[in-house]
Amino acid sequence: MEENNKNQEVIEEKESSIDFRKLFNDILKYKWRYVIVMAITFVVVAIFSLALPNYYTCTVKLAPELSGSKSASGLAAMASTFGVTLPNAANGTEALYPTLYPELVNSVDFKVSLFPIPVTVEAKKKGEENRTMPYFDYLKDEQKKVWWKEALAAPMKLIGKLFSKDEEEGPYKVDPFRLTEEQAKIVKSLDKKVQCDVDKKTMVITINVTDEDPVICAVMADSVKSHLQEFITDYRTSKARGDLEYNRKIAEESKERYDVARAAYSNYVDANQNVILQSVRQRQVALENEMQLQYNAYMQAAGQLLSAEAKVQEDTPAFTTLQSATVPVKKAGPSRSKICIVWVFLAFLIVTAWVFYKEDDYKMFMGS
Repeated sequence: MEENNKNQEVIEEKESSIDFRKLFNDILKYKWRYVIVMAITFVVVAIFSLALPNYYTCTVKLAPELSGSKSASGLAAMASTFGVTLPNAANGTEALYPTLYPELVNSVDFKVSLFPIPVTVEAKKKGEENRTMPYFDYLKDEQKKVWWKEALAAPMKLIGKLFSKDEEEGPYKVDPFRLTEEQAKIVKSLDKKVQCDVDKKTMVITINVTDEDPVICAVMADSVKSHLQEFITDYRTSKARGDLEYNRKIAEESKERYDVARAAYSNYVDANQNVILQSVRQRQVALENEMQLQYNAYMQAAGQLLSAEAKVQEDTPAFTTLQSATVPVKKAGPSRSKICIVWVFLAFLIVTAWVFYKEDDYKMFMGS
């Protein structure tokens, strides 16, 4: 009992070692310092946050067609309920799984393909006309920049012009293997502007495009969706289209050989109508057999050509648009009020830490 009482007394002494009344009085002692620091912080952060441009976000959702048998699809659906993805079961022998679509959108080749897309910048003043330009030029020249970045970038641009060589290179002369410095900056900026995500359970593709102009934001979201569909379609039908071209070539060659054999047979028959020699008849039969052989080969090639055309149509994937691109009405950011609240709260914590240090209040928390 005595030991328990001693332990309780020790605990009470440690708890009473933190004098909250003294802490509160110390804070009140420097209340004007709090007011001044927090007011200055609020004004400075407000000035900087007001310089930040507004941005909008447009979201597009797609549901791709997955290849594979019904049983495999059912197995994948059952596994997805437990958070497990079976790509082989869900997608058959397809190498480009929907889970790899975000990697595709983040690739340099895909981003470079967005450069020539025309976008329209609406006139800001009366009397001005809307301007249409490639997306590359829009990102390069029409993006709003905060004043402190412009102040820092101006001398760097001047130095760069003095030591750089003039290169006439537009957005349509882009080599993904060797980008220029300016093109590389635009590609890097697209990392934040264009994002793709795939739900591993439902395989729903979500495309988010962020931009300062709400109309251009919606236009680019729809364009990214179309480019992604085209790339996937080209990939899924690449072998079928190759087979189609091969069968078309074989059919054309078979048709030419059949025309030659038919012409040779017709000319020989016309030239030997009244001749009854056995050698003439044998030659006629041989030409007729050759013509029939070439006709059979041509008909077989034509049938294979029709099958190849049907295969291309069969392999062409179908996409269901779950959410179309629409012009966003409300901005996605920045949240200037939250920015101010966070910085003012940080200023309060910093001043409080300084007060506790100056008044030796920190010793209370160290158990001394």
